[in-house]
Amino acid sequence: MEIYGYCAPGLESLYDTFATNFRHNGDSGAAFAVRRHGELIVSLWAGSADRDEQTPYTEDTLANVFSSSKGILAVLALRQVAAGNLELDRPVADYWPEFAAQGKERVTARQLLCHRAGLVAFRERVPDSLIYDWPAACDRVAAAEPWWPPGSRQGYAPFLYGWSLGGLLERASGKSLPALYRADLAEPLVLDGGFGARGHRASRIADVGPLKQPLPELRENAVGRAIKEDRKGPVGMAFTNPVSLMMGTNSEEWRSAVIPAANGHFSARDLATVYGALAQEEPQLLTPELVAEMSREQSRDRDAILQAEISFGCGVIRSGRAADLRFGGPRGFGHPGAGGSVGFADPEREIGCGYVTTRLGQSLFMDRRSVNLVEQLYKLL
Repeated sequence: MEIYGYCAPGLESLYDTFATNFRHNGDSGAAFAVRRHGELIVSLWAGSADRDEQTPYTEDTLANVFSSSKGILAVLALRQVAAGNLELDRPVADYWPEFAAQGKERVTARQLLCHRAGLVAFRERVPDSLIYDWPAACDRVAAAEPWWPPGSRQGYAPFLYGWSLGGLLERASGKSLPALYRADLAEPLVLDGGFGARGHRASRIADVGPLKQPLPELRENAVGRAIKEDRKGPVGMAFTNPVSLMMGTNSEEWRSAVIPAANGHFSARDLATVYGALAQEEPQLLTPELVAEMSREQSRDRDAILQAEISFGCGVIRSGRAADLRFGGPRGFGHPGAGGSVGFADPEREIGCGYVTTRLGQSLFMDRRSVNLVEQLYKLL
């Protein structure tokens, strides 16, 4: 396997770590990027971008990063706070009156961002086609009933997070979510990808598929067990209602839709660029005060959906002790995506990091591939 790209002097052994993911850990197309003090110090890529292994993977290839999309959406939300268009502790219904339905009249933007709104899944079965219809999905979320009183429990919203927060941002800003993303992030930072995969700078979109050989798990698959135990409970409904949420991720329909909690298509360099801009001593994108608010602990609990103890900031997960949620130093924050992707910021080292892959593991957090790369990076710094 030929590895392409660049490592700054002193970081050359990352080539070997990256190559190991192809030789032993199942990667067939992937990229890893790191920015420090705003400079790109690592950008590695290898493999193929298609199932037939005929199209080379490149530095700007876009791959579906699933929930790593959520951190990017959170940055957009805080950009609207900075612009004076959104207040974190003001009810969502003040901007979006229909959202007040079913006891959500006091739910705030902060509660959406830190997964304390109770809005983790649709209670009733919804059509498979709903996820491809942005206005209909937002309307359905506005009318949805929380699974428990808002504010009373922490419960991760795998998909409804995107429609609830994205719908709020459109109403607060007066712009469509794709237009807001382009103006606030893609154009200033010269990013390749975005929500969905059409109309962005990069035209090469990688096909994704499962790892041919599962990696050793870094933790028990408690989510899978909870789904099997109660498919109509909040965990089961959060991940499988509708079933199209778990299928068709290489289809034109999926790639053309706006599903901002799950269908962000980004390069590793994109993720490193966004988080690198937040990690600098003088951060781009947000004021130091808003970066501090983003990374400050807003909620910590054994999450009712993820079935693990998680510390949330505003739209991001805070660095923890477990290897699969350790984002550099203790002040790190970011977001992993199902299958193995991750983007994070480490303000102590002024580092932004991104890893994307076409071969999807079973973890909802970081898996052995990204953990190995991050651990080796920090040994060399």
